[in-house]
Amino acid sequence: MKLNQLFAAIGLCLLAIGSATAADIKPRLIRFGYGLVEQSNQGRATKVFADEVDKLSGGKMKIRAIGAAALGSDIQMQQALIGGAQEMMVGSTATLVGISKEMALWDTPFLFNNAKEADTILDGPIGEKVKAKLADNGMVGLVYWENGFRNLTNNKRPVAKLEDLDGVKLRVMQNTVFLDSFKTLGANAVPLPFSELFTALETKTVDGQENPYNTILSSKFYEVQKYLTVTNHVYSPWIVTVSKKYWDGLSKDEQNVLMEAAKKSRDFERKDTRDEAGKALAELKTKGMQINELTPAEAARMRDKLTRVNASIGAGVGMELWNETQAELARIRGAKK
Repeated sequence: MKLNQLFAAIGLCLLAIGSATAADIKPRLIRFGYGLVEQSNQGRATKVFADEVDKLSGGKMKIRAIGAAALGSDIQMQQALIGGAQEMMVGSTATLVGISKEMALWDTPFLFNNAKEADTILDGPIGEKVKAKLADNGMVGLVYWENGFRNLTNNKRPVAKLEDLDGVKLRVMQNTVFLDSFKTLGANAVPLPFSELFTALETKTVDGQENPYNTILSSKFYEVQKYLTVTNHVYSPWIVTVSKKYWDGLSKDEQNVLMEAAKKSRDFERKDTRDEAGKALAELKTKGMQINELTPAEAARMRDKLTRVNASIGAGVGMELWNETQAELARIRGAKK
């Protein structure tokens, strides 16, 4: 190697070392709250996020992961982020609707036919547009994780047709769209925080609930629920958020660490959730749950019954956003043909 090439190589090495050490990253301890237990898809992805933050920050930024709703319900944690009392969390987009009306878009019943459609919309311009609205209300959205397609469980009867929902006291998230949807379908919809759900099912305060397979399994709802109906009625995302007060106090380098770590955790979490979903359903069968699948004809009846709810979602989130979403879904589906 010639002398000038050697100097150039040394210079590049020094530059790389210098840029890493010169990065504007301070020692920070970040509380990251989530609702499920540590041994869940949410808990595993939180660990991936924490490890990546540690790595990218050279050990300076540390995530203190606090699960099992120990910091409160999603709504309580969201308020803590807005007030600056907590730094980060992952939780349901559905409980953000009261803070940012555009989040109600993701609550639309039967919006997505499959996970690929959801990824394309959530990670594309529409998902970014919805996420960006949070900044007006004290939170910063980083990435969407997957909770999954939601399915019904209850203790009264198998739900094989629309009429079987009549009179079922069903816990739903504290969210207007979920309340309106299940009331329209004939259920007695009861809003409850997730942290209170198991006890409510155990004491028969409510007859049933709706969540993805992974959550039904990891939360041991099979111990207090008899019937599971595969409805896939709503695709449910989670969203990783940061307190805007906290975010605005971070350097660009620190913000980049959190964003890049969040993207890695998203990719891990979605794969993990999808791999686990099939296994979770099979395991729920072994736990003694009686499982039936809603027929396409009955799903269509439910969808038709919810036309008014969908119209109100469009009006609530804004018809421009609603129409843009429907047009993009039509384009995605058309591209497959």
